[in-house]
Amino acid sequence: MKVIEIPEFGVAKLAVVERPDPQPGPGQVLVRVRAVSLNFRDLMTVQGQYNPRQKLPLIPLSDGAGEVVSVGPGVRRFKPADRVVAIFAQKWLGGEATPAARGSTLGGPGDGMAAELVALDEDGLLPIPEHLSFEQAATLPCAGVTAWNAVVVQGQVKPGDTVLALGTGGVSLFALQFAKAAGAKVIITSSSDEKLARAKALGADHGVNYASEPDWDKAVLALTDKAGVDQVVEVGGAGTIAKSINSARMGGTITIIGVLAGNASEMDLRPVLMKGLRLHGVFVGPREMFEAMNRAISTHRIEPVIDRVFERADIGAAFEHMAAGRHFGKIVVRM
Repeated sequence: MKVIEIPEFGVAKLAVVERPDPQPGPGQVLVRVRAVSLNFRDLMTVQGQYNPRQKLPLIPLSDGAGEVVSVGPGVRRFKPADRVVAIFAQKWLGGEATPAARGSTLGGPGDGMAAELVALDEDGLLPIPEHLSFEQAATLPCAGVTAWNAVVVQGQVKPGDTVLALGTGGVSLFALQFAKAAGAKVIITSSSDEKLARAKALGADHGVNYASEPDWDKAVLALTDKAGVDQVVEVGGAGTIAKSINSARMGGTITIIGVLAGNASEMDLRPVLMKGLRLHGVFVGPREMFEAMNRAISTHRIEPVIDRVFERADIGAAFEHMAAGRHFGKIVVRM
């Protein structure tokens, strides 16, 4: 089979090579992967920034979807030709994360989904919602579940709430879709008026251009009659956290997901204390959250936003497209 491999760190080093076809063992399912999607974590892994001690060579990418080829002894959940999507952490089925669960993430430390064939435990797979394509399903495991955990589980967003989503990447657009499905208002930020217009077409109530309005937190407060938002989906990290704190209402929630704008800063904790804010870090989520999310996706007929689909041979260009930061939604690669 053909796989995408990281022989050495660096996007330019990515290679398409051949490895022996895997065979499903007891309780395992052999999946022909049809599509994979890119996350910022994957870019950092390829560049050697996520885990500089990661053993190489490695098959990257945590997110992928395909169809069942065959099943090993004892498998009950699936049969050949079933359409399936892999969960992010193969051993995290429910409850809080454990060291064992964190160690079972695909695409680092173990091999990921960027292969023509993968053999995974049946518990590490879920059926694809019927209305989604392989390409759409491949966007769900990391970005989708992370946004679901942030908005629905941690944020407990309800009708009438206001959610602030930073940027127009995969997590933020999923957060927009889930918040709107829950009956909330959504404010979204971007440096591009074109992207803000596209976000409004998806249901965003307001858009703030942080390039033309560098004090975007003040714009958010103005949109909420100075009350602040109920929840901030914080993907920027150190570079945006202070403004996110200022944008939140008294008693509001900030779900911290990414570090796109840096991961180290001196933070003034006084507003957190005075406003009684809840800051909660989000690390994707278990199988049970994925199942709940898929039920909502099926009920509301939600379709993930795909920016562009690349072919396997163009994996380097796909990562370069992500690094450039011009994408709107998810970047997908057909396997």
